[in-house]
Amino acid sequence: MPSAHPVLNTDDVRAYVEQNCFSPRSGNVGAEVEWIVLDRADITRHTSFAAARAATSALEPFASGNRITWEPGGQLELSSAPFATAGAVCDAVATDLAAVRRALLARGMTLGGIGLDPAREDRRVLDTPRYAAMEAYFDSAGPDGRRMMCRTASIQVNVDGGTNDIAARWRRAHAIGPMLAAVFANSPFIGGRPTGWLSARLGTWWAMDRSRTAPVRATETPADAWTRYALRARVMLIRAGDGDYVPVPSGMTFERWMDDGHDLGYPTLDDFAYHLTTLFPPVRARGWLELRMIDALPDPWWRVAVAVPAALLEDAEAADAAERACRGTETLWTDASRFSLTEPNLARAAIECFRIALDALPRIGADATTIAAAAAFFDRYVARGRCPADDLLQAYHERGALPVPAREPIWI
Repeated sequence: MPSAHPVLNTDDVRAYVEQNCFSPRSGNVGAEVEWIVLDRADITRHTSFAAARAATSALEPFASGNRITWEPGGQLELSSAPFATAGAVCDAVATDLAAVRRALLARGMTLGGIGLDPAREDRRVLDTPRYAAMEAYFDSAGPDGRRMMCRTASIQVNVDGGTNDIAARWRRAHAIGPMLAAVFANSPFIGGRPTGWLSARLGTWWAMDRSRTAPVRATETPADAWTRYALRARVMLIRAGDGDYVPVPSGMTFERWMDDGHDLGYPTLDDFAYHLTTLFPPVRARGWLELRMIDALPDPWWRVAVAVPAALLEDAEAADAAERACRGTETLWTDASRFSLTEPNLARAAIECFRIALDALPRIGADATTIAAAAAFFDRYVARGRCPADDLLQAYHERGALPVPAREPIWI
């Protein structure tokens, strides 16, 4: 809740970031794996959100500690607990994912492993005050924010900040980011047609409010960089009490809100903490590091998208080598999203990083299934300069229409 008088300054915000956003921990790995819920026979038909939620709610609580959450457009997210190894994460997610699939299949639904719903229009099915305010904020600037909310799906990899050198972990996460975006690009369609982007999901993010989606500058110290980014980001909404969320489409930054206030008052530290949850850069600090640049993927490739980034950050030898391999690609976010591995520098970095990761996966406790999947992904895509979106486009051009999940397993 805002205050009637100024109560925050830059030092307060900086201290909060230092204490809460970059915890000196190491070893834990987690994942948030999102899926588009599709009608198994007709992907252009909207599924029943009530039926999907009812079918899956009966599965919880999971023994693994994982949980199901839902995005505004009805995208299903399986959020893992933190685990000590990448193998434990993948095993737990795979077990719970199989149960979710069975429950949905009984209702004629399936999970689409793709980064952006390829055919259906934007439609919000979760009616919460936060999402209503977010939608109003984004709608004031065009269609991209609503598309992001209602139609995109990703794989988020969570790793601890590291006990030895948080600044190095932060820098390396940003360094490998464009390479990861390129390798796992898997959203070439909007409205049933190719877009010219291999990750139209990321293309949608870049077209939104850049003050909250652009990459953070990794050349500064982590706390300074994240503080500066947060202060210069626009305020999306203000919680006004009694569960009311007021959108702020005026372009007011958090820094200006601190200095000049708003009709609803001045921000408190609690308002700043909430503001951080409305920022969506490709690497976000939450006490751990969230890697948010990876499109949703089908089985078994989601395992690779969890384990490879973990290997490139958790294993010390691999982290040093991956940072070197990605030199010169750190800023190629748009090229990664549009062209994937047809961009020569990203292709080179991807081949080197996958070789590094394949060597490191056993050292970080990856399971045999995931290691085999990573090797297969390298052979099928990385070594050939391809990404999963290329499979979807190939099927589209061969059929003259979008693939059907019931017949073509590249979706699921």
